[in-house]
Amino acid sequence: MALCLGRVYFEEMKVTSARPTIAGILAWGLVFSGLGRAEDSVQTLGDLKNLQGQVRGVVARVMPATVSLFSTMENGQSGSGSGVIVSADGLVLTAGHVVDGFAEVMVVFPSGKQVGATVLGANRNRDEAMVKLEGDGPWPFVKMGDSDEVKVGHWVVSLGHAGGYDPLRTPPVRFGRILGRNALGYLVTDCALIGGDSGGPLFNLSGEVVGIHSSIGPELSSNNHRGVSDFVRDWDRLKDGETWGRLTLNPLMNPDRPVIGFNVEGEVRGGVLVGEVRENSPAAMVGIRIGDVVRKLDGRRVRSFKGLLGILNTHQPGDEVTVTFVRGNKEMSRKLKLARLGDVHDDQ
Repeated sequence: MALCLGRVYFEEMKVTSARPTIAGILAWGLVFSGLGRAEDSVQTLGDLKNLQGQVRGVVARVMPATVSLFSTMENGQSGSGSGVIVSADGLVLTAGHVVDGFAEVMVVFPSGKQVGATVLGANRNRDEAMVKLEGDGPWPFVKMGDSDEVKVGHWVVSLGHAGGYDPLRTPPVRFGRILGRNALGYLVTDCALIGGDSGGPLFNLSGEVVGIHSSIGPELSSNNHRGVSDFVRDWDRLKDGETWGRLTLNPLMNPDRPVIGFNVEGEVRGGVLVGEVRENSPAAMVGIRIGDVVRKLDGRRVRSFKGLLGILNTHQPGDEVTVTFVRGNKEMSRKLKLARLGDVHDDQ
């Protein structure tokens, strides 16, 4: 098993891993400690060998449950993505855009075995979907972890049928770090992805799936994965076959995103400047006005618009938070309940 540490080069669908030196790998691991707490730091050659053993163990356990999903369109064209089996009775998690518009898909195992499957539910707003294999199983499956507990600096292992199912090789292994969360709550890693990887699994070093590949970043360090804890929150609706929301190229327009109810006019020293305040929004109900400067949300400093989004996306609509803002020379704090973007902005 060849591991690629943060880089994978794809040329005509052939996968070639970068081959950094041991010293380079150690230095690379130490550099990332500056992004936050290095939860899984590598300091010595012994640490590196132990890490290699852990990754090999994870891959051996999870490979059988990492599947490819094929679907055929009405015009005869076919598409493919990836998924991961998370229960013995055959529930498969994948990305919403992989199965959007399909009632059935064909699931292909790394061994080449093919099994039909029914598309259950999907939360298009969060790019989540659930599929059910035909037959009773038991099927190979992986355990689900807690993506809410994932920290910057954690090592992760990415699998997926890059470029689609290939009978000449198993799903390529990508290996890297959690770099953070974007403003919409997606996990961001430097595990490079290409077409066909969408819907595939991201694992922690315990072999638990913590994320599902959602979007391929323009750079190696900006690949986005929907945390499995979001799937858990939507579990009953997905399993019951409910589909809701919409896929959008602008994820900031996700109608399920938690909001306070004002537009940001700009960034100023010490916070963000409040622009338009939406009528009947939480912000309007507690008296926030145009020209106020929001400095804190739930006691955490707000230094930029991106920072505000980052704090908001650690919450859900309906959560009670405290907003601290300045009007003139007076600092004030108000408690409010976050709303859904779709309930506040009538143009969604």
